[in-house]
Amino acid sequence: MLEAPTDRRSDPRALRYIVDHLPPGTTIKRQLLIVNRTDESRRVDVYPAAATLDASAFRFGEGRAENELTSWVTVDHRTVELAPRAEARVRATITVPPAASRGERYGVLWASTTSTPRASSEIAQVHRVGVRMYLDIGPGGEPASDFSIGAISPARSEAGEPSVTVQVRNTGGRALDLTGTVTLTDGPAGSRAGPFAVGQGVTLAPGASGQVVARFPVELPNGPWKAEVSLESGMVKGSATAQIRFPDAGQIGTKGSVVSRLTSAWAVGAAVAGLLLVTGLAVLARRSRRSGRPPAGRPRERISAGS
Repeated sequence: MLEAPTDRRSDPRALRYIVDHLPPGTTIKRQLLIVNRTDESRRVDVYPAAATLDASAFRFGEGRAENELTSWVTVDHRTVELAPRAEARVRATITVPPAASRGERYGVLWASTTSTPRASSEIAQVHRVGVRMYLDIGPGGEPASDFSIGAISPARSEAGEPSVTVQVRNTGGRALDLTGTVTLTDGPAGSRAGPFAVGQGVTLAPGASGQVVARFPVELPNGPWKAEVSLESGMVKGSATAQIRFPDAGQIGTKGSVVSRLTSAWAVGAAVAGLLLVTGLAVLARRSRRSGRPPAGRPRERISAGS
């Protein structure tokens, strides 16, 4: 990706994928860079294809599968001839019909090439890389993104590898690609371990629930530990802390006792705005009492001239 919306320049997802909120009737353009990192010339096909969100994952359609979003996408070069170590730029145009209904669509822009079969084989291999598309369609502002962190459960595999499974729910209106870490503190003799990255590839549709898993070295003692979970999807962040203890090999431990949660940036912003509003009203009322004037919005009491 060579381009991103100006209002998403600080969003890591928008620098990797096409992520946007568009009113019906809007047209956007995105420039992609295709690089041949091999020592052979390559013919590269560029095309959009369908994708869905299912079972906490972003799933690509087979081959050149189509959906509503792919019918909106065109590219200025459907085929690119690349010399060894060469590169080319391709511009994709997405035109949202004026009558498009509200909702989020998913797809992928593929750059695909087929290798020449070896002399001993008649099988050709298809190699492709792609850029995901997350497009939310609707009038007005973009739906807020947010998530909540639920149960934090320790376990050990049969081989003795400890892990922590974290339940997550998408409470916002946009899909989330979850990444993050788990850090263990306050362990035996005050020990600390991590941070350890959670497994990649967890994508949650709005309203969906799923889980992320962090794995630790086999030699890690059972604890007790304080597990500090930090998750994010683009600019949206959340964290939770729980007291846990790993079980013996082949067992699932007791769910951690959550001792604190920090709300993601979207909700914090709303809470701060509410606090400022309440504070402003309180100051206004206090000033009204000091000046002897009734607060705004309350009619003054009238006294007739004859009384």
